[in-house]
Amino acid sequence: MNAARRQNRQVRNWGAVMLAGALLAATPAAHAENVDAKAQYVVSLAGNIVAQLNVDLNNGGADYGVDIEARVAGLGQLVASGTASVKVTGATSSSGYSGQSFSLTTRTDQGTTQVSVAYAGGNVTSFKIDPPLPPRYDLVPVERSQLTGGVNDGISAFILKSASFDRSLCNRRLHVFTGFERFDLDLRFAAEETATSTRTGYQGPVVLCQIDYTPISGHYETSEITAYLADSDRILIWYAPLGDSGTAIPYRVLIGTAMGDLSVVLTSLTVTQ
Repeated sequence: MNAARRQNRQVRNWGAVMLAGALLAATPAAHAENVDAKAQYVVSLAGNIVAQLNVDLNNGGADYGVDIEARVAGLGQLVASGTASVKVTGATSSSGYSGQSFSLTTRTDQGTTQVSVAYAGGNVTSFKIDPPLPPRYDLVPVERSQLTGGVNDGISAFILKSASFDRSLCNRRLHVFTGFERFDLDLRFAAEETATSTRTGYQGPVVLCQIDYTPISGHYETSEITAYLADSDRILIWYAPLGDSGTAIPYRVLIGTAMGDLSVVLTSLTVTQ
């Protein structure tokens, strides 16, 4: 595998790790309440710890910011070791949270890659990948028409507001553009459970949502991972209530892949209201 193609693969696999982190960054309060939250998560692939995530949310009521810092241990040719950071800013309203800027920076021994995306009114207004990824014949091109009409970044899309902590939390469709790929996620209710492990950052009731992944563009037609995820019924996310704020945050994420389960678990959480 040449260096350019290896970088292409590494960056996209890092994107998968950070997407898992994105599923865990949904920690603002409902009803436009001011909330600061700090959370830590552990990411493992096929039982091997590949990353640790630190998530810092600052929600001022009318606007918000999320910072994610990741240290990736790496796993052979699948994920390169190094560091990554995600920064998101956006505006809040009665209908939810809308990202206005998204940036991802990854640093490995292959070099530094920066991804930036700007949004306005549910539309992508610009995006850039630096350095550009090398072209491939099997890339499904992103069309302008796919970047309008309720498209959000991979962090803000998972900010969930709900009047009650029950099965209704899962009834939603997310339209996501990461800077690389455009895809839809359909959430549906699976179960109500109780988290009991004292090794995690939360014990108590959780709502389990099952996710259906539909690739739209930006992926590779020959990608086995994309095909596997599109057919998978093992993309799961457990939500826990964020205190008495009326907001639910991810407690655990489980994504079944051909390489083994990608698991993300909350290990600590501090909330200030």
